[in-house]
Amino acid sequence: MGRLKTNSGPAEDLLIELDRDAGVPLHRQIEASIRASIRAGRLRAGASLPPTRTLAAGLGVSRGVVVEAYQQLVAEGYLASRSGGYTQVAASMPPAAADAGSASSMAASMAASMAASMAASTAPPAARSAGFRIDFGYGRTDVSQFPRAAWLRSVRTVLTTTPNDRFAYLDGRGVPELRQALCDYLNRVRGTLAVPGNVAICNGYGQGISLLIQVLARRGARRIALEDPSSDDDARVLAAAAGLDVVGIPVGPDGVQVDALDLADADALVLTPSHQWPTGGVLSAAARAEVIRWARRRGAIVVEDDYDAEYRYDRSPVGAMQGLAPDHVVYCGTASKTLAPGLRLGWMVVPPQLVADVAAAKLLADRGSSVIDQLTFADFLGRGEFDRHLRRMRPVYRRRRDALLDALRTHLPDLRPAGIAAGQHVVAWLPPDLDEAAVVAAAARHGLGIQGVGPFRIAGAGPGGLIFGYAILSESAIAEGVALLATAIREVRGS
Repeated sequence: MGRLKTNSGPAEDLLIELDRDAGVPLHRQIEASIRASIRAGRLRAGASLPPTRTLAAGLGVSRGVVVEAYQQLVAEGYLASRSGGYTQVAASMPPAAADAGSASSMAASMAASMAASMAASTAPPAARSAGFRIDFGYGRTDVSQFPRAAWLRSVRTVLTTTPNDRFAYLDGRGVPELRQALCDYLNRVRGTLAVPGNVAICNGYGQGISLLIQVLARRGARRIALEDPSSDDDARVLAAAAGLDVVGIPVGPDGVQVDALDLADADALVLTPSHQWPTGGVLSAAARAEVIRWARRRGAIVVEDDYDAEYRYDRSPVGAMQGLAPDHVVYCGTASKTLAPGLRLGWMVVPPQLVADVAAAKLLADRGSSVIDQLTFADFLGRGEFDRHLRRMRPVYRRRRDALLDALRTHLPDLRPAGIAAGQHVVAWLPPDLDEAAVVAAAARHGLGIQGVGPFRIAGAGPGGLIFGYAILSESAIAEGVALLATAIREVRGS
């Protein structure tokens, strides 16, 4: 049999969750995770795995641990390796992995795998007053770092090689090339159980959640539950406009408090489980399982807003909830935080029973997103450029985050940062003697733009906190901004 050809280099990201307290050797955990991904179909035949050095660095283990895991999987027939080449998923699987099964059986397999290994949205920036000297506005990404040269190569490829019929009207799910490329990426990096037929392309998260709310309302939904606090300019506004009742579910240090779900009497729940917006909590394995049990009991839909999961710094990867229950979870992703919001590229992995309705709603809304942009992103993903861009940007944002934490320690040690291990913003909780609104107003008088947590609460109660968006600020501007804030806080305390 000839060697299976692919059009991309090695991947640089792969979702593997390690439990260092499990008493199981790390190389065995890596083997089990990759083996499960291949069996479930998340890693397809011919897919290239990350180089051993790259994966070892990402997992915080020695290269020898990864080499040992790869060698075992090669011996078992799951992987194929050649001298000087990439390690790839073998073109033919061992008998036990021959049948990946239906979506429901894949979900059960993934749930068991994740349970074993885990035993151990941001809103767009609010309208702001012009003239701030330094602005810690949230929800922004550094568009100056957009990979123009790599994107241009993909544009040229699309314009010179795409068949003419791809430029005609397509169905409401989007071009097949991008749906397949997204499945390959999300299944590999986020642990989803996505198939191309269940992926829908949209113009960012804003349109995606709008389409979903329309579909759910038409199918009889009456109440939607949101995290409290949560963004105030997408699901909350759209649900009210669609005639749905909105109820807040309190958020604790580890994300939404699942014991409040049954009292909510909701038909759908919108979550940011991998990095709660804005508090930064990560929903635990046990809490995720309870959310899934709630959704199954209620026949409810969980909307998973995975708005910034690609940017993590001090923690192990956390898989997407969709991989646990693809029949009940809508996975939502976007290029806004990773590339640029101006691309207006978003995607949803939709439960099979909602696909036709979501596609019809998309066609009714705008007849479909730009074909050229979709094909360009598909080529960009397939070439491995997206992986490389993220690999380049993580240390950039990490340095800015570190500058913010250093400045807070120096100038405002009584503020308590939270949600620091991932994303592009940090929440800092205020001590009881400081009024959030007074601090925000004093900061503005000193030329500093910053938002409080209070405006994003649904019930209106909770501790005061400040949201520091750091993605577009230089390290020196971050330090200067925190110093200005310290001056403003001294003013508040002295008044």
